[in-house]
Amino acid sequence: MRRRLVISYLLLMVLVLLALETPLAATLASRETDRVRSDRLADATRFASLAGPALRGGGAGPLTGELVSYDQLYGIGAAVVDRDGRALVVSTSWRTGRDTRAALDTALAGQQFNGPDSVWPWVDGPLVVAVPINDGGEVLGAVVTSTPVEKVRRTVTAWWLLLAGIGLLAVLACVSTAFGLAGWVLRPVTELDAVTHEIAEGDRGARVQDRWGPPELRRLAASFNHMAVVVSDVMDRQRAFVAHASHQLRNPLTALRLRVEELGPSVTDQAGQVEHRLALEETDRLALVLDGLLTLARAEREQNERVTVDAAAVAASRVAAWEPLARHRSVTLLLAASGPAYARTVPTAVDQALDALIDNAIKFSGEGGEVTVAVRHVDGGTALEVRDTGPGMTSEQLHQATERFWRAPDAQNIEGAGLGLTIVAVLVDASDGRLTMHPGQPRGLVAELWFPGPSDIDPPSDTESPSDADSPSDAVVPALPGGAG
Repeated sequence: MRRRLVISYLLLMVLVLLALETPLAATLASRETDRVRSDRLADATRFASLAGPALRGGGAGPLTGELVSYDQLYGIGAAVVDRDGRALVVSTSWRTGRDTRAALDTALAGQQFNGPDSVWPWVDGPLVVAVPINDGGEVLGAVVTSTPVEKVRRTVTAWWLLLAGIGLLAVLACVSTAFGLAGWVLRPVTELDAVTHEIAEGDRGARVQDRWGPPELRRLAASFNHMAVVVSDVMDRQRAFVAHASHQLRNPLTALRLRVEELGPSVTDQAGQVEHRLALEETDRLALVLDGLLTLARAEREQNERVTVDAAAVAASRVAAWEPLARHRSVTLLLAASGPAYARTVPTAVDQALDALIDNAIKFSGEGGEVTVAVRHVDGGTALEVRDTGPGMTSEQLHQATERFWRAPDAQNIEGAGLGLTIVAVLVDASDGRLTMHPGQPRGLVAELWFPGPSDIDPPSDTESPSDADSPSDAVVPALPGGAG
């Protein structure tokens, strides 16, 4: 935008310079031509006064010496002709041409001739002046001078170059001023654009300086800052409410579950026992929802903190933690990794995301299924892939999978709160990573996490890489048994 403003200012300046300097340049050329023409007319008139007696007496008299001296002194050719156009006296450098013939015809007709009207830098022809020689109203002949225009051309060219230099200086001053003015005008807009990107990337404390620029843009910056404060406050209140509500509801929910559980021995009929079991399951499901909301609120609040973790070691730890559940459900849980794979993420992003993805993969793979967790280096970062052999999802379902509380129509009866993939998406986004999901071949679902690698490889954080986790192997192997997560 700054370039467009500068170009518009520059174009306006060039048009103004053209409007001013073009007629001035023409005026300078005409003025210099008129100055030389008036001198030549005066000289020709003097020669005509000397030539009158000579033509009447039939001799050249002192006219020959005058023309020769004039030619030698000024380099201007001159000639005196009679009424029949015959040259009586000519100077040394005199040459007859088309211009001189036209001038003689006009002068012999009793009129003065001078041409051209203006000498331009690209004109080569001489400046010709012719005056008639009169005697009592009778034209006896004519005097013609032919002046080379090189000196006039040089003078006009020098004036034009001076005008061009002044115009160039004006253009440079305009460009310099335009850049400063455009920078002053657009500085709030540029800063507003930068702060908008910073806020979009998670820095909700970024603000625009409202001390520069035109008053209208300063008011816009102040309004933007006020809006950012209000939105940030609303988001903080919303997350705090979710976190506080989730935390405060856990105590009565725990008490409610204990009371429902204590009612178990008093329920004797089969229908009552079924209802009692369903009530317990619903309380467990509500506890999962509260845990998910609390985790989601914490993840959104910790967007700006970053730690370096060994994703391969974390993956080995989480696979080992989920192995007992996978074995209980007759699902084969595998790990594929090769050496350390460092990633820069928000705290607990890798293990929480893997927990959610592995939980879903085991849950939907079914008896005899297989879940593979792979870790590899991709695009300067670290990718973690969780592949299962479950029913997978359609393209439409994949677009809705990260929405809060969304569950596939065929998964309504399977335990879960519909927040797992939402938490994964928030953690990945807060870590400047990406989450991609696509159907597996021949069936199942493939969920891939990508996290940026650290600029300088640091040892993994103690909280992120359990010391008791086994080193990942170089091939796809069954995960080692471990404690339930």
